[in-house]
Amino acid sequence: QVQLVESGGGLVQAGGSLRLSCAASGSTRSINAMGWFRQVAGKQRELVALINSGGGTNYQNSVRGRFTISRDNGKNTVYLQMNSLKAEDTAVYYCNVRTWPVVVDYWGQGTQVTVSS
Repeated sequence: QVQLVESGGGLVQAGGSLRLSCAASGSTRSINAMGWFRQVAGKQRELVALINSGGGTNYQNSVRGRFTISRDNGKNTVYLQMNSLKAEDTAVYYCNVRTWPVVVDYWGQGTQVTVSS
């Protein structure tokens, strides 16, 4: 089992920045990929950014160049630095980790990010 605790959401003006953090505990040695998803009420949860165990990253097109995902394996923590925020980035952001070789997805509780225009 892996437990995830997120922090760093809040209210920011358009053009501003926020940094999300997600700390994992429990069976952290099984963690492979770590990532961030977001969801707006009434819509499907969507991928924002992923980082694998080797440091390779993948971003949703709409955030590429503005958001940066990183991880500190010593602290079992994944970060999402969000710059040049737009109103359309407003959503609940969820941390996700995937374990290996037994593939299980774990989710954080979600943190609200609100960007005012």
